[in-house]
Amino acid sequence: MPVEIRQLTPNDCGLMIALSTCFGEAFKDMPTYTGKRPSADYLKALLSGDSFIALAALEGMDVVGGLAAYELKKFEQERSEIYIYDLAVSSEHRRKGIATALIEKLKLIAADRGAYVIFVQADTGIEDEPAIALYTKLGLREEVLHFDISVESCDKTA
Repeated sequence: MPVEIRQLTPNDCGLMIALSTCFGEAFKDMPTYTGKRPSADYLKALLSGDSFIALAALEGMDVVGGLAAYELKKFEQERSEIYIYDLAVSSEHRRKGIATALIEKLKLIAADRGAYVIFVQADTGIEDEPAIALYTKLGLREEVLHFDISVESCDKTA
């Protein structure tokens, strides 16, 4: 059965939940992706907004992969960047071109939105070697440092 790449809309909350489960399984992190599911209203608002992009790879009505991305509007020029936040394909569907098809669909969406680049982050561990190979095939590699800055200790009165 061929895989369909579909951009999710506010009417696809069920598919968004299934996509979250797919991410949780692929990343071996079910608590993050399924432990505190957002409400249907939250998902509808997210999927209605102009900064979030969700693509699902469907085999029939089964989500076998997908990506979540954000459009970041720039201030220095009238353009934007697209950041791939999560991209995963279920283990039994890997090595079939699904991740590449997801990125190709995102490229079309990015072009329609006037974005000038899509960027993605990959960990340097052994588990991300297939992702790094895919991204190297599709784009230019940059060496960057990534820092997580906690907001838990911020002074909310400032």
